[in-house]
Amino acid sequence: MKSVLFVCTGNICRSPSADGILRHLAQAQGLDLKIDSCGTHGYHIGEPPDHRSIETARAKGVDLSSLRARKLAPQDFEAFDILFAMDQGHMRILEQHCPPEYRHKLQMFLSDESDVPDPYYGSQQDFEHVFALCYKACQDFLESEF
Repeated sequence: MKSVLFVCTGNICRSPSADGILRHLAQAQGLDLKIDSCGTHGYHIGEPPDHRSIETARAKGVDLSSLRARKLAPQDFEAFDILFAMDQGHMRILEQHCPPEYRHKLQMFLSDESDVPDPYYGSQQDFEHVFALCYKACQDFLESEF
């Protein structure tokens, strides 16, 4: 079973959106994947995703309500096949903490290696944009892997 971990800052906007979208798409395709998300920082441990992320996803048929924020743990580098960084800053943090034998697992989430912008201080339109980016990237990932 392939396993994927999405990593952003606080695990309440970008990474749980990607997590929920990939779960939704994988389930629709009958794929058995281990999917999770986390933050590089522990600001929101145990909290659900930002209400704007939940509402944006719900409007598109994706349920994020059961997800809870957690912080990246040392064992994640071994436990997951792919660790997707949502932006270059997350990638730098992952590279700093990742044991050398697992560096090959680190990837930028967007195929062009650009950043998924943080919508937290933005508008509803910013959350819509992040959802659309994550949805397309999840579709692309599934097409390339399965």
